[in-house]
Amino acid sequence: MKIKNFIIWFLLVVTAVTTAQGQISLGDDLSEVDYSKPREYEIGGITISGVQYLDNNVLIMLSGLYIGAEITVPGDQISDAIHKLWDQGLFENIRITATKIQDDYIFLDINLKERARLSKFSFSGINKSDADNIRDDIKLVSGDVVTENLIIRSSNFIKKYYTDKGFLDTEVNILQTTDTSKVNHVILDIQIEKKDKVKIYQINIIGIENLTEAQVERAFKSTKEKSVVQPLDYTDTLFISTLEASMGLDMIDVVNNTGQYFSDNMKLRIFKSSKYIEEDFKEDKLNLIKKYNQLGFRDAAVIKDSVYKNPDNTISIDVYIDEGSKYFFRHITWIGNTKYTARQLNSILMIEKGDVYNLDILNTNLSFNPNELDVSSLYLDDGYLFFQVDPVEVLVENDSIDIEMRIYEGKQATVSKVSVKGNTRTNDHVIIRELRTKPGQLFNRSDIIRTTRELAQLRYFNPETINPVPMPNPADGTVDIEYEVEETSADQVELSGGWGYGKVIGTVGVSFNNFSINNIFKKHAWRPVPSGDGQKLSLRLQSYGRGYISYNMSFTEPWLGGKKPNSFTVSYFHSLYSNGFPKDDIGRQSFLLDGLVFSLGKRLTWPDDFFTLVQSVSLQWYKLNNYTSVFSFGTGTGNYNNFAYIVTLARNSIDAPIFPRSGSEISLTLELTPPYSWFNNTNYELLTDTEKYKWVEYHKWYFKAYLYKKIAGNLVAALKFRYGFLGNYNRVIGVTPFERFYLGGDGLSGNNNMDGREIIGFRGYANESLTPQYYEDHNQGATIYSRNTLELRYPVSLNPSATIYALAFLETGNSWSDFESFNPFSLYRAVGFGVRVFLPMFGLLGLDWGYGIDPVPGLPNASGGQFHFSINSSID
Repeated sequence: MKIKNFIIWFLLVVTAVTTAQGQISLGDDLSEVDYSKPREYEIGGITISGVQYLDNNVLIMLSGLYIGAEITVPGDQISDAIHKLWDQGLFENIRITATKIQDDYIFLDINLKERARLSKFSFSGINKSDADNIRDDIKLVSGDVVTENLIIRSSNFIKKYYTDKGFLDTEVNILQTTDTSKVNHVILDIQIEKKDKVKIYQINIIGIENLTEAQVERAFKSTKEKSVVQPLDYTDTLFISTLEASMGLDMIDVVNNTGQYFSDNMKLRIFKSSKYIEEDFKEDKLNLIKKYNQLGFRDAAVIKDSVYKNPDNTISIDVYIDEGSKYFFRHITWIGNTKYTARQLNSILMIEKGDVYNLDILNTNLSFNPNELDVSSLYLDDGYLFFQVDPVEVLVENDSIDIEMRIYEGKQATVSKVSVKGNTRTNDHVIIRELRTKPGQLFNRSDIIRTTRELAQLRYFNPETINPVPMPNPADGTVDIEYEVEETSADQVELSGGWGYGKVIGTVGVSFNNFSINNIFKKHAWRPVPSGDGQKLSLRLQSYGRGYISYNMSFTEPWLGGKKPNSFTVSYFHSLYSNGFPKDDIGRQSFLLDGLVFSLGKRLTWPDDFFTLVQSVSLQWYKLNNYTSVFSFGTGTGNYNNFAYIVTLARNSIDAPIFPRSGSEISLTLELTPPYSWFNNTNYELLTDTEKYKWVEYHKWYFKAYLYKKIAGNLVAALKFRYGFLGNYNRVIGVTPFERFYLGGDGLSGNNNMDGREIIGFRGYANESLTPQYYEDHNQGATIYSRNTLELRYPVSLNPSATIYALAFLETGNSWSDFESFNPFSLYRAVGFGVRVFLPMFGLLGLDWGYGIDPVPGLPNASGGQFHFSINSSID
């Protein structure tokens, strides 16, 4: 190479390297360039060399160079081009070469050496479950360019994954090895050593005087001390301090010393593990200050905190608190209110002079009180969408604070447009008919809340994500409302097996809960069945083999005629029981049941619009042939007719169908047949049982009340009461052997409705074991029953695709054969716990363990510990 050309090449290299790791050089035949005299050239051509996976045109564009551009040699354009390419992070070496100079034109070649790409990666040092979780979220994809940033990002992600689990000392080492099967590819071996979990030994709150240790522990919801069980440690200190206090007759010190000993040496951590997560710790410090604020210490603050390691690899936390002074409300005045008087607003605010200063209560009673009417609701329910209230501290004197409520009422807003977003399956008219907010009406927040509830009750949408979005238009005093919904599957499949009458009973069924009969003949509407109109179609088949088959089907139109919420349901059911002999066999025993039910339901507006009235007509025909194994009357041969009118008055105000947190379900049902014996002038004392019960007559009463109340957070108490009574019109006939109650067990087994019986689940006892004369006298059933339940429920997951909650229960109840034996205070008791899982495809599945406290006479194995499986609240 000529010396002159070498100098030119060297200077270009120095210029480039000062800004990036790259080179520029000139070809050997370019001696005409005088580097001491910079000269302008026009780029006559650009080529890319050395790359395999990247587009040449894109690379030229990224460099900032282009054909026709004027550059100065030497100059900054080449250095800038190298810098731009280097910033992409895709290359480990960059060189720009001038391949030819012709007159005023210069031709360049950009030579690039690509960084290695990811072929595959693997984990070592951790279990498969953790590896799968990290693999799903780490976002490493085969073909990614392996840069320092990728290595650091991956390492930090893994460390955070384990830090969030309490493994604070996790080490990550990522090794790269060349993949010999692919050019310029590497394999990453991600070596992880998570080490031992670091637990919190002690949390010290310094400066605390006005909170108890229990209050502090509740405030720290996620940051907890580790369990300590060392009952023999420091017993000598406890003995001496207790002895000294006793000798001084200071019993308060005795109690305090004993309590402190157990607090230090017997700390059990069962439901919440001890681990340090920085974000949770920050949140818990805010919770602690919030607790102080609720007690009137509005100036409380965390001065500092420190986290340090102990020799045993635990950590301790010191939190320094300045509690400040305790304050009280004094004078509360209202400014800007013209719609309501200060007296009316104070009655809703419910804060009196001298009450502890609590901003939480103040803000809750001003806006969005979940349990009571608040000030904002008072205005927003009357159209004042633009209402604002701003509480301002106008005077702080000693320990008292005066508050001025500055109100802007604005004008009443009218609803302009109402729309729904997110319904991909359910037709618009099905949603629109449930909306309580209508165009032209005054804005009303209660109507929006009620609409949200009604949409949740449809079960077509995720109740946790239904989101009403008001869009105010202050210029014209109107508001548009958009309801955002998320579709979930409403259809269900039932596959179950139960034990009844000495056999395993199998059941298969489907329920299409958002069916559309209008779309049956539209091919595009089958997804996989025609849906979207809110109708319900159910099909169910049950059998235990040749001797028994039962099937039923029903169809419900919730808005008959499409204009009013009047539901219409038609159902048909058929059951055949036999001993399996052929029809023409003289030894054949069989029982045939056919039934047809028509129901009409109506939403009421009085006493309020949570009420419904449902009226039904039930037609059932029983045909017995030598069938005496179940019924205790007649010869086992004959035909029986059961025609009944059923009316139900119900009120349902629960906030969600699967996991209600508030509201109630109350219903009263009367089922009655015509009193045939009053009109046919027949002496029933002379009739056989077959003739006496040919026309079944009875009156039947049901009462159900389920009440739900949120206790704390998502912990819910459910009180449930169920009662039933079966009566007669004629004492000579007595109570019909049909339609009786059978109490005990899971509410599933034996639920074949062969004689109209009602199976009532009662946990902790064997199936039907609490029925009078259980399996004696052909197990005739009860005419009266009661069941009372207290449940505590807590959700594990509120995901609509798998809603899960745990429960604990206390249950009491009994059943009686007649009024003579009825004793409302003679009740069986059971306690237990269970879990409910709602899967959209299968409905609500339950598993309970109940312990029957009271023995059942003559049935030693009917009580005690019992497991129960339930489907779709069969045990409720």
